[in-house]
Amino acid sequence: MQIISYLKPALTALFILGLSGCTVMTDIKPGTPLAEVEKQFGKPTTTCQLSGGGQRMVWSQQPSGQYAWATDVDAAGRVGSVDQILDDREFNKLSEGVWTPERVRCQFGPPENISKVGLENDVKVVWSYRYRQQNTWYMLMYVFFDADGKKVIQHYPGPDPWYLGNDGSNRR
Repeated sequence: MQIISYLKPALTALFILGLSGCTVMTDIKPGTPLAEVEKQFGKPTTTCQLSGGGQRMVWSQQPSGQYAWATDVDAAGRVGSVDQILDDREFNKLSEGVWTPERVRCQFGPPENISKVGLENDVKVVWSYRYRQQNTWYMLMYVFFDADGKKVIQHYPGPDPWYLGNDGSNRR
């Protein structure tokens, strides 16, 4: 039975790939109607309103997968460029400006996990995102919020414990 639990995510991914006709989200051309994108890839996991009548949409594989794709959709229902967003370049944007939980969720989609760490006088809320660093290493990006959980105060990557080998290396 344990083998089946390992095969289930792989079989699901193969099924989705088969349904999509081997097209990946980053192949979607800007200007494509949202209805076509949803027909091929399903409804987004996160939708946020943008100023000007548009929407930000994220299709995420969290909590188990390492990828998420996002696009901004204009008021006419046409998508912009679709980008894979769970990578260091995107996460580094967390160092610029003020990031609230809503802004983080709209940028990256739902986290893999939400937890609290620290001692009773210094508790922080931590969102973790599973991703592939440099498309190679299985990592978690830890996003720390202040004690009130209202503002990002730091972020950093660490090895994903699901994929650590017996020798501590980051592989499966």
